[in-house]
Amino acid sequence: MLRLENGRLGVIPYLMAGHPDRDRSLGAARSLAALPVAALELGIPFSDPLADGPVIQRAGQAALEAGTNVTACLELAAAVSGQVPVFFMSYVNPILSYGPERFASDAAAAGARGVILPDLPPEEADSVAGSLQARGLATVFLVAPTSAEERIRLICASSAGFVYCVTLTGITGARAELPAGVGEMLDKVKACTTLPVVAGFGISRPEHLAALAGHADAAAVGSAVVNEVAEGRDPARLVGELLTACR
Repeated sequence: MLRLENGRLGVIPYLMAGHPDRDRSLGAARSLAALPVAALELGIPFSDPLADGPVIQRAGQAALEAGTNVTACLELAAAVSGQVPVFFMSYVNPILSYGPERFASDAAAAGARGVILPDLPPEEADSVAGSLQARGLATVFLVAPTSAEERIRLICASSAGFVYCVTLTGITGARAELPAGVGEMLDKVKACTTLPVVAGFGISRPEHLAALAGHADAAAVGSAVVNEVAEGRDPARLVGELLTACR
């Protein structure tokens, strides 16, 4: 499901759908879709983003104020899914409000590959994950640095498409350095699954990618990309630099 090159770390940029408005969000998505990224992660804005830091929180609020809803997010996915694998990052509430079966049907029609669900534990995911699976969509759960080995195995067994590993304890946001021991954590997860392993949270610099190489299959870059959009810059420049660092 991810577009990966053998032996090379992939890059998955994150955009908040509808930020700062529909037209500029579409422009940023098309610009990133033209790059050889592993996938494009589209955030569905939500009013109570528990896992997100200030940059993504502000982007989500701006998107909501601009009128972005789930339908608009699906339309954005449909506009670029022919060029790049698209995964939604969504809290479970917008999907429940929209209706899991309806969302799965419409997401599949928009060409999405799956959904990353940061606040939905596998034990409570049957209705949502079942609807997604019925439409051929992956459900991606998150492993935290605090996850015990038994829980890592459960998350790996429950996930499809890839396994998302949070590199730090805390909220999203670019960091100067990644925590010590992140490579060992990723290696532990890779030992539990044959799926690709994606590292996320705090990743924004070429040296971060160098530290992840050999441990993860891809790295998700969120706040740094969203900040480029917020500042009125084309995020493809930053992502292009990160892709070069992976070569």
